[in-house]
Amino acid sequence: MRVDVRGLSVRYGSVVAVDDMSFSLSGNKIYGLLGRNGSGKTSLMSALAGYRKPLGAVTLDGAPVFENADAMRQVCLVRHTADAADKGDKVSYVLEYGAAWRETWDNSYALSLIDLFRIPLKSKVSALSLGQRSALGVVIGLASRSPLTMLDESHLGMDTPTRYAFYDTLLNDFMAHPRTIIISTHLIEELSSLLEEVVIIDSGRLVLQEEADVLRSRGTEVTGNAGDVDEFTAGLTVLSEKSLGRTKAAMVYGALDDSRLIRARQLGLELGPIALQDLFVHLTEPVGGKL
Repeated sequence: MRVDVRGLSVRYGSVVAVDDMSFSLSGNKIYGLLGRNGSGKTSLMSALAGYRKPLGAVTLDGAPVFENADAMRQVCLVRHTADAADKGDKVSYVLEYGAAWRETWDNSYALSLIDLFRIPLKSKVSALSLGQRSALGVVIGLASRSPLTMLDESHLGMDTPTRYAFYDTLLNDFMAHPRTIIISTHLIEELSSLLEEVVIIDSGRLVLQEEADVLRSRGTEVTGNAGDVDEFTAGLTVLSEKSLGRTKAAMVYGALDDSRLIRARQLGLELGPIALQDLFVHLTEPVGGKL
């Protein structure tokens, strides 16, 4: 499912959560929606799901999503555990609702996920632990098999082993049933290997949209003698620096041409990759982080 956003703004009274944002997602990829707290991620995903009338345009495969029942049936947004179901309902009822609401629902897959995440079918949602409620939200999102599936921090209540089981399951199911999946997360490094493309937003505005591998290739950590590092990084965009005695490490943003790489070898500098999470942190710095 292709997603097109044009001039989108979301306001809550005098607060602007999304500010004149435009981008397109070509579809059949796993996208990472990254942003600091309060950056507008949840408001953006709500607009993509058709939960609010957009100021601007949001279209899915060319059709507006707001007040469009056909388009909205193709979308599943799992925002947080409280959205999973009425807390007085049994887990088994939640799966029945999923089957009733979604033509693409795969109930056998839902039951296999319930077993994987050890969620008791006969228990009420209110009796589940935080991790189990988070896992139930993930079950709804994945088993919906919706052409546009959005998971808004829905995995954060899980413990580490369960999160890793979720990542494996997500990738395997995406490979078998390609669709457009958008994941909002703060656990960037845990999910980084899954993300094909990232959209970074800050203060309601688009910072960048880039393929994950291309973005990683633009960041380099340069380590060596402090004077040599300073010479090498002159004229480059330096994200951060740290020194220990005569040794210095600098994070730089931007592609390094052949002449730079040759000079690095001449100076005896070590060049290494920067983690996607580190790039995100520096690209969303309150001051001077935008590139």
